[in-house]
Amino acid sequence: MPPRARSAWTLTLGQLAAILGAAVVVGVAVHHVWPVVTFAALGVVAWHYWKLRGVLERLTARTRQPPPQGDGVWNELDRLLHRSQADVRTRKRRLVAMLRAYRAAAMALPDAVVVLERNSQRVQWFNPAASSLLGLQYPRDLGSPLGDRLHTMSLSRWLAAGRNAEPLLDTASPVDPSMRLSLRLIPYSDELWLLVARDVSKLMRLEQMRRDFVANVSHELRTPLTVVHGYLDLLDPADNPDWAPMLAEMQRQSQRMTQLVEDLLTLSRLEAQEGVVDDPVSMAPMLATLRREAEALSQGRHRVVLEDEAPLDLRGSTKELHSAFSNLVSNAVRYTPAGGTIRIRFAPDLGADKAGGAVLAVTDTGFGIPEAHLPRITERFYRVSTSRSRESGGTGLGLAIVKHVLNLHQARLSIESAVGQGSTFACHFGPERVLPREELHDFETDPARESRFGSTGIESPR
Repeated sequence: MPPRARSAWTLTLGQLAAILGAAVVVGVAVHHVWPVVTFAALGVVAWHYWKLRGVLERLTARTRQPPPQGDGVWNELDRLLHRSQADVRTRKRRLVAMLRAYRAAAMALPDAVVVLERNSQRVQWFNPAASSLLGLQYPRDLGSPLGDRLHTMSLSRWLAAGRNAEPLLDTASPVDPSMRLSLRLIPYSDELWLLVARDVSKLMRLEQMRRDFVANVSHELRTPLTVVHGYLDLLDPADNPDWAPMLAEMQRQSQRMTQLVEDLLTLSRLEAQEGVVDDPVSMAPMLATLRREAEALSQGRHRVVLEDEAPLDLRGSTKELHSAFSNLVSNAVRYTPAGGTIRIRFAPDLGADKAGGAVLAVTDTGFGIPEAHLPRITERFYRVSTSRSRESGGTGLGLAIVKHVLNLHQARLSIESAVGQGSTFACHFGPERVLPREELHDFETDPARESRFGSTGIESPR
């Protein structure tokens, strides 16, 4: 107990003892001790009740009153309550100032910010940018379901996904169809969600310009490289043996440049493509072809194992899926030392996010990839080991092509690797891309089916 409070309590007890002592003296003088003491005690109780009533009135009053003067328990209690109220008011002013600052910051953001109720998806608040980007109007749209207000964007199903909603990286604005928006849903409490919309029109235009530039340059380079490669083929090293090493190196570099141009054209085509056909993809001949390609590339240096554990087939583009799978298989062969094992496994996907789907995994016992490089391994031209990639003839675009092919098929690529222990590249397909294999029995036995599998020669950036 603080010294001041202890002093006030001691003073009050002393006053009570003095009053009762005086009552005893008066009672003895009038020969009625107990009635006088009882009357004095009732007076003390009444006085304390009156002081309590005063404290309650000051607590419930909305007006600010100065702290009382004097000593005693009740005066000390009044002063403590007054100080506590002053502290609460100070904290409240600080919180209000912080809330106003946060609100002002949200109002000044160039991105649209919308606060939604979790269950009803009703709009609770939005900043001015939401009016220019999403077309929301104040106060008309407050309390309205966001899906109804933005019905042209078809957001109801996306909002219903809640915490599992993937960001929408490119969607048209309801205000201006030429304006491209990136939407992200952030559940920041149990009851409220935050929708953030950003104008990415300039980024989309720059990305389109980059794609057009790469495609145009690749097309322009294809013709002169073909001419150079043709003339190199006409040169006979036997005419001048001293030129043989130079001609061999020129042909190798010419072929590498040609492969790089072809990969850039493939990437440009995949990036410009908005969807893929939903043709049935028979996995039995696909897996057999992948095994033959691995054995042909390995030339007996590796052990190739094929595990077909799923009576399933896929929906999509046979040519593009074969391109992606072939890339992974050729990577495994090229980056695994002689005597290693290449394992191609097709099985049901038991992951929680893809239950009912399928996974094709390619596992090797090669060099492995350091963990620091895994987040960027699918970037174009990214190389873990520049010298090793160039020695194997890689262009640095293979895994980027694989990623784009899988994205077009609503699939994803997972990578697990440890240095010196090998790597596993797995393609995960959702239930919507899977169908029972028996439905394609006649389709699988078509002898012309295998002719649709073409060699790609695409390398990875590992």
